[in-house]
Amino acid sequence: MSVQTRPDLGSLPAYVAGRTVPGAIKLASNEVPGGPLPSVRTAITDALANVNRYPDASISTLTGTLARKFDVPVDRVAVGCGSVALCQQLTQALCLPGDEVVFAWRSFEAYPIVTQIAGATPVKVPLDASHAHDLDALLAAITPRTKLVFVCNPNNPTGTANRRDELIRFLDQVPPHVVVALDEAYREFVTDPDVPDGMELARSRDNVVVLRTFSKAYGLAGLRVGYLVGPAELAEVVRKVYIPFSVSSVAQVAALASLDAEDEMRERCDAITTERGRVADELLAIGYEVPETHANFVWLPLGDRASEFAEHALANKVVVRAFAGDGVRITVSTREENDTFLQAARSFSR
Repeated sequence: MSVQTRPDLGSLPAYVAGRTVPGAIKLASNEVPGGPLPSVRTAITDALANVNRYPDASISTLTGTLARKFDVPVDRVAVGCGSVALCQQLTQALCLPGDEVVFAWRSFEAYPIVTQIAGATPVKVPLDASHAHDLDALLAAITPRTKLVFVCNPNNPTGTANRRDELIRFLDQVPPHVVVALDEAYREFVTDPDVPDGMELARSRDNVVVLRTFSKAYGLAGLRVGYLVGPAELAEVVRKVYIPFSVSSVAQVAALASLDAEDEMRERCDAITTERGRVADELLAIGYEVPETHANFVWLPLGDRASEFAEHALANKVVVRAFAGDGVRITVSTREENDTFLQAARSFSR
């Protein structure tokens, strides 16, 4: 072929989604059981009648509702096609070739992908011994070329979280030319009051943004809608690189209805966090190492045996997410599905 594509795309890592295997329980993608919140389903169905029309390109109603929810001016909010799209928009808005993006590793696997798409250089910083962000090491990795630091809190895939005091110390030391993106996709599952709400930190800092999503606790992963809250200047440039109409009309209606169903969401999260504790305790009793988790999943740092464990689980009709050479992430689901997984975990030869 005579057409010349970008040569650097040959080294672009592929995003690996959790597998769906017919007849097996899927605990690989951090999806919540039960689908959208019960009161939201009717709103989704009703919205289908208007899919022949383009959605509101400015996403104004949802943006305004989020601004009121978090008590911020509306110009500090940007809505996108899932928080992963906002990660990419933020990177594109900030970075030029030669710039650097710093993040922990292992963390959300989209970070190196969106960095390379923007032509920037990914800088991976190892997690600490507890499988959490090493904030001192992240600081040490910042250079004059650094434009953006991602801090996933709680971290995906380990579930670990950094506490308030250490995170504030970190933010106080980040140079003002560097934007810190607090990726809080799993915030609704946090029960420890010492894990800070990023919105509190972003309100008073002009280089901090918070990313959240409707995919997890609200059960809208298939509709793709998330949001960013930060300084108005940063929210504005993120909106400038938004693909028009990428947040569908159905997604907007579903997100608005979900915000009206906070009690249902909290009930769902309470059930999941209760099961999370039970699953973690059972795994510890079996003899696994299980880092403290603040998300809707648990992490088993199995190293080179991660893929073997995943294949064993699949043989027992459970799909989990293996990160070869590092560990396995298991979504917390219903008690029955969790019990099936625990049975598989007990029969794995360690």
